Amino acid sequence: MTVELDTGWNLRSVMASRGIFQTSKLKPLLEERGIDLSREQVYRLVTQPPQRVRLDVLAALCDALECSLDDLVTITRREASVPVAVGEETRGSIGDLRPVRAAIRRPRTK
Repeated sequence: MTVELDTGWNLRSVMASRGIFQTSKLKPLLEERGIDLSREQVYRLVTQPPQRVRLDVLAALCDALECSLDDLVTITRREASVPVAVGEETRGSIGDLRPVRAAIRRPRTK
Protein backbone atom coordinates (compact mmCIF):
# COMPACT_ATOMS: atom_id res chain seq x y z
CA MET A 1 0.00 0.00 0.00
CA THR A 2 1.16 3.48 -0.81
CA VAL A 3 0.14 6.62 1.02
CA GLU A 4 -1.35 9.58 -0.85
CA LEU A 5 -1.70 13.04 0.67
CA ASP A 6 -4.50 15.33 -0.47
CA THR A 7 -4.09 18.98 0.46
CA GLY A 8 -6.76 21.65 0.64
CA TRP A 9 -6.14 25.40 0.43
CA ASN A 10 -8.72 27.29 2.52
CA LEU A 11 -7.50 30.89 2.27
CA ARG A 12 -10.68 32.14 0.63
CA SER A 13 -12.96 30.65 3.30
CA VAL A 14 -10.71 31.94 6.11
CA MET A 15 -10.83 35.41 4.56
CA ALA A 16 -14.63 35.22 4.31
CA SER A 17 -14.94 34.19 7.95
CA ARG A 18 -12.98 37.34 8.85
CA GLY A 19 -15.20 39.55 6.68
CA ILE A 20 -12.68 39.98 3.85
CA PHE A 21 -14.32 39.24 0.51
CA GLN A 22 -12.00 41.03 -1.91
CA THR A 23 -8.44 40.03 -2.70
CA SER A 24 -7.45 43.69 -2.87
CA LYS A 25 -8.15 43.99 0.88
CA LEU A 26 -5.51 41.33 1.62
CA LYS A 27 -2.63 43.15 -0.11
CA PRO A 28 -2.33 46.00 2.48
CA LEU A 29 -2.49 43.48 5.33
CA LEU A 30 0.45 41.60 3.85
CA GLU A 31 2.38 44.83 3.17
CA GLU A 32 2.04 45.79 6.86
CA ARG A 33 3.89 42.55 7.64
CA GLY A 34 6.69 43.13 5.12
CA ILE A 35 5.34 40.96 2.29
CA ASP A 36 5.31 42.77 -1.05
CA LEU A 37 3.26 40.81 -3.58
CA SER A 38 1.73 42.17 -6.75
CA ARG A 39 -2.02 42.42 -7.12
CA GLU A 40 -1.98 39.43 -9.49
CA GLN A 41 0.08 37.31 -7.10
CA VAL A 42 -2.35 37.98 -4.26
CA TYR A 43 -5.28 37.12 -6.52
CA ARG A 44 -3.68 33.81 -7.56
CA LEU A 45 -2.79 33.04 -3.95
CA VAL A 46 -6.45 33.39 -2.95
CA THR A 47 -8.15 31.78 -5.94
CA GLN A 48 -5.82 28.88 -6.80
CA PRO A 49 -4.17 26.31 -4.56
CA PRO A 50 -0.45 27.14 -4.68
CA GLN A 51 2.17 24.49 -5.40
CA ARG A 52 4.60 26.17 -3.00
CA VAL A 53 4.38 29.10 -0.61
CA ARG A 54 7.23 30.88 1.16
CA LEU A 55 7.25 30.41 4.90
CA ASP A 56 7.24 34.17 5.55
CA VAL A 57 4.12 34.54 3.38
CA LEU A 58 2.37 31.79 5.36
CA ALA A 59 3.37 33.45 8.63
CA ALA A 60 2.08 36.82 7.40
CA LEU A 61 -1.22 35.28 6.26
CA CYS A 62 -1.70 33.57 9.62
CA ASP A 63 -0.90 36.78 11.51
CA ALA A 64 -3.04 39.04 9.31
CA LEU A 65 -6.06 36.71 9.43
CA GLU A 66 -5.49 35.68 13.06
CA CYS A 67 -5.60 32.00 12.20
CA SER A 68 -3.35 28.98 12.40
CA LEU A 69 -1.67 27.03 9.65
CA ASP A 70 -4.22 24.25 10.21
CA ASP A 71 -6.96 26.70 9.23
CA LEU A 72 -5.24 27.55 5.93
CA VAL A 73 -4.06 24.09 4.88
CA THR A 74 -5.89 20.82 5.38
CA ILE A 75 -4.05 17.57 4.78
CA THR A 76 -5.91 14.31 4.26
CA ARG A 77 -4.01 11.06 4.29
CA ARG A 78 -5.32 8.02 2.49
CA GLU A 79 -3.87 4.69 1.58
CA ALA A 80 -3.96 3.91 -2.10
CA SER A 81 -3.89 0.39 -3.38
CA VAL A 82 -1.10 -0.62 -5.67
CA PRO A 83 -2.44 -1.29 -9.18
CA VAL A 84 -2.50 -4.97 -10.05
CA ALA A 85 -0.92 -5.99 -13.34
CA VAL A 86 -3.22 -7.30 -16.06
CA GLY A 87 -3.61 -11.04 -15.87
CA GLU A 88 -2.36 -11.26 -12.32
CA GLU A 89 -5.79 -12.27 -11.02
CA THR A 90 -6.06 -15.19 -13.47
CA ARG A 91 -2.51 -16.42 -13.22
CA GLY A 92 -3.48 -20.12 -13.44
CA SER A 93 -5.76 -20.14 -16.48
CA ILE A 94 -6.40 -18.01 -19.50
CA GLY A 95 -10.15 -17.89 -18.87
CA ASP A 96 -11.76 -14.82 -20.48
CA LEU A 97 -8.54 -13.69 -22.07
CA ARG A 98 -8.92 -15.94 -25.12
CA PRO A 99 -9.46 -13.95 -28.32
CA VAL A 100 -12.83 -14.11 -30.01
CA ARG A 101 -12.75 -15.19 -33.62
CA ALA A 102 -13.87 -12.41 -35.95
CA ALA A 103 -16.79 -13.05 -38.28
CA ILE A 104 -16.24 -11.54 -41.72
CA ARG A 105 -19.39 -11.02 -43.75
CA ARG A 106 -19.40 -10.36 -47.44
CA PRO A 107 -21.38 -7.37 -48.63
CA ARG A 108 -24.73 -8.11 -50.24
CA THR A 109 -24.81 -7.73 -53.97
CA LYS A 110 -27.86 -6.29 -55.67
